[in-house]
Amino acid sequence: MIGSIVFVIWMYGLMVVMGIICLPALLGPRVWTKACARLWLSLVFGGLRVLCGIRYEVRGLEHLPKGGALVASKHQSMFETLAFWQILDDPAIILKKELSYLPFFGWYAMKLKNISVDRAAAAKALRAMLKQARERATEDRQVVIFPQGTRVEPGEAESHKPGVVGLYTSMKVPCVPVALNSGLYWPAHGLGRKPGTIIVEFLEPIEPGLPKAEFIATLEERIETASTALLEASTSTAYKPEAA
Repeated sequence: MIGSIVFVIWMYGLMVVMGIICLPALLGPRVWTKACARLWLSLVFGGLRVLCGIRYEVRGLEHLPKGGALVASKHQSMFETLAFWQILDDPAIILKKELSYLPFFGWYAMKLKNISVDRAAAAKALRAMLKQARERATEDRQVVIFPQGTRVEPGEAESHKPGVVGLYTSMKVPCVPVALNSGLYWPAHGLGRKPGTIIVEFLEPIEPGLPKAEFIATLEERIETASTALLEASTSTAYKPEAA
């Protein structure tokens, strides 16, 4: 718990310090802001490893197509909200609009041309999200969405929201499902973090053009099956005291 508390101070303290130091980057080309964000993330995940004993491993990068794509990820923790900016070359992550108002985090997230969504605006918000997503895809960027819309506990499932279907239909690019087990080590709520290895696994892409019902069924089946497998593998290899 002490390591977890120190890590939280480290992460947010770095955000403030680097956010101030890198302010000139917000006035320059986006690549400057991207470099600052990657440096911050390297320091954050370095602190996560040293203070909490948490590492992460990425699998299945060969499934990422070249050019624009839709990446639909399981969501268990704040970890993946940050990690995709380091794992992918130039993602555009769909974030709730409230995050864009946060000092430092919001400023840099918007400079990086991520996509903010006002969930209270319903149809209007969906149209704006689809328009921005199509633009990002034409820039050969991966659009990242958490289709369940909220963080869920490991082993729990939440129905996928309509937004991912709209993106798939509108963008007309492959959709890459992502399974993970981050909630085992970096819980959705609370300060406590547990040592271990977070696995982020990119799965076989779903090609564009499927009927909506078939697409969402395929997406949910792939994400939930692979996430359950990661959960079972992680818990079965957890440390157990040897018998005397």
